Amino acid sequence: MNPALRKLVRKSRPEKADIDALLAAQDFPLVDGTDVTFVYRGAADAVYLRCWISGLDTAQPFQALPDTDLWATTIELPKGSRIEYKFEVVQNGHKQLILDPLNEVRAHDPFGANSVCQGYGYQRPNWTRHDPVARAGSVHRRHIDSTAFGESREIQVYLPATFRENRRYPLLIVHDGIDYLRYADLKTVLDNLTHRLEIPSLIAALIQSPDRLNEYAGNDTHARFLAEDLVPFMNSAYPLDDSADMRCLMGASFGGVAALHAAWRFPEQYGTLLLQSGSFAFSDIGRHRRGPVFDPVVRFMNEFREHPGRPSDRIFMSCGMYESLIYENRSLVPHLQSKGVDVRFEEARDAHNWENWRDRLRLGLSWLMPGPAWMVYE
Repeated sequence: MNPALRKLVRKSRPEKADIDALLAAQDFPLVDGTDVTFVYRGAADAVYLRCWISGLDTAQPFQALPDTDLWATTIELPKGSRIEYKFEVVQNGHKQLILDPLNEVRAHDPFGANSVCQGYGYQRPNWTRHDPVARAGSVHRRHIDSTAFGESREIQVYLPATFRENRRYPLLIVHDGIDYLRYADLKTVLDNLTHRLEIPSLIAALIQSPDRLNEYAGNDTHARFLAEDLVPFMNSAYPLDDSADMRCLMGASFGGVAALHAAWRFPEQYGTLLLQSGSFAFSDIGRHRRGPVFDPVVRFMNEFREHPGRPSDRIFMSCGMYESLIYENRSLVPHLQSKGVDVRFEEARDAHNWENWRDRLRLGLSWLMPGPAWMVYE
């Protein structure tokens, strides 16, 4: 148990003022090296820690601290870890998932928010925060008449602060691009890395599928949309360097599958890929166990593993060690390398979430698209 809590519970019937003072003096959760203690205060029949770490029981029970309204549980968390969590509070047979009332650090995603535990040694990278010195790029809405989908599709386009019509720019195509803006601070990251000269000034096409679990799951129509609609539109609308070496395709989770599949279906179209926590489910024998939504992914991945080809020249991959997908991501690396693809793979002590993907962007982008001062700021 955390020393401050141990000292409190050794008192006989600690006063409310003692508990108030303890809570006011500490940052929660309590981090002591690799031991992390979570604390809940309030009436309850039971309390559980709900964190999404593959290999760890989903629900970790709290213990009621004697003669107090405090509950606590301690888990071991390796140095440098970052995890997201909620509390499950049970009272009178009713279960409620809540954010940690004692922890103001939050992470957001399309489904809401989670509390964040920053383990010993973890620090949010400074290049993910707004830098008043970095000139801000701009984001513009555009519409594409898609032959592949037979309808108009809205995209957003990021232009660097240094944009000039008489220059030529690399193109970054981002699956779930609006989510990357909202939850992974993509615009701030691009502004900062461009300002630091760690990546070149680039143009980014931010796409957002209305049916991503279908269109991103190894879908040929989506691959055609990228190659036959999006890329030609971007080339006609903006001053791009039209060589494949200057074109990067990017995505996370199902977006990673979509990026790999599109590059596989249209080889030599994308010089580089940035794949984050790709949902690369496959089945060596028998059926997979990830549910029917993964059926088309597995069909694609089984075919890809059999005939990987050479989807691009260079691929940066990242995945959280606490994800159930870590095995599939690790196993993909040698398949790509066997075809002569230059692969860089980074694992992080994090799980399947947007801030994990945010924290890997600097290394991925600067390795695939190095700027004139790459690595100077290490």
